[in-house]
Amino acid sequence: MRLTIILILTTFTIYAQKTYQKNYFDNGVLESEGWIIEKQKTDYWKFYYKNKTVKKEGHFINGKETKYWFFYREDGTKIMDGHFIRGFKNDWWVFYNDKNIITYKCQFKNNLKNGYCLIYENNNIVSIKKYKKDNFIKEWTDIESFKKENNLRDLQ
Repeated sequence: MRLTIILILTTFTIYAQKTYQKNYFDNGVLESEGWIIEKQKTDYWKFYYKNKTVKKEGHFINGKETKYWFFYREDGTKIMDGHFIRGFKNDWWVFYNDKNIITYKCQFKNNLKNGYCLIYENNNIVSIKKYKKDNFIKEWTDIESFKKENNLRDLQ
């Protein structure tokens, strides 16, 4: 009995071994790197453009994006960052223009806009839009009218 348990644990350890993997473009430049368990991406990964700048970075569980991710342009400026749950955008996502300035923040649920989007100009909120399952519901162009109709805790 004891030998069987040891054999099973040893077999599981051999087949479920975590390894670090690097993938390369045809020209030899690093394309991606991160951890693999049983042929699935796990833990922290980085992906690169051919010019060697980071394209995106974040965590995986069982081959699906999870936790907080960052996405970049080829010049290194941010495009967006936000939360994934089981491969889907969820919670707040922040979007940036090419000068690394926030243009809007949106709430997502399962890859769909679901909640509020805050639209920015010159670091100030100029409008708030509400969505449900990616369908536009309503827009407010000033904070005071938004406050009258909504609970500010919904923006957390």
